[in-house]
Amino acid sequence: MNPFYYSVAARAKHRCEYCRAPEAIFNFPFEIEHVLPLASGGTTVEMNLALACRSCNLFKSDHLSFVDPSTDQISRLYDPRIDNQNEHFEFNGMSGMVKGVTPMGRATVNCLKMNSENQILARRQWYRPGLFP
Repeated sequence: MNPFYYSVAARAKHRCEYCRAPEAIFNFPFEIEHVLPLASGGTTVEMNLALACRSCNLFKSDHLSFVDPSTDQISRLYDPRIDNQNEHFEFNGMSGMVKGVTPMGRATVNCLKMNSENQILARRQWYRPGLFP
């Protein structure tokens, strides 16, 4: 296990720092991902690490920016270490949708495919017992 797992997971309150998936319902720990990827000069220090569900981590990959589908412009992706999640996203447990409300939020939702059919169905299930958002 990543030596930073426990401190990063505690800071994230055991939720994906991108889509807010609750780690407790999975049968394995979430992943520690580099916000600024190693390939782009990032380092393995706690302030460059985030807790991410498998889906968000896979789709984020080494992306730093992505297309905002509303403007067709490239926007920087959300950085959980410096950006305020509530300024860039709206989470709706009833619908299961994550809505990007800024170019950065929309680009991040688009890149991480946060509103795939499976993600939406899962969030609706998590909402019922109060696990989401």
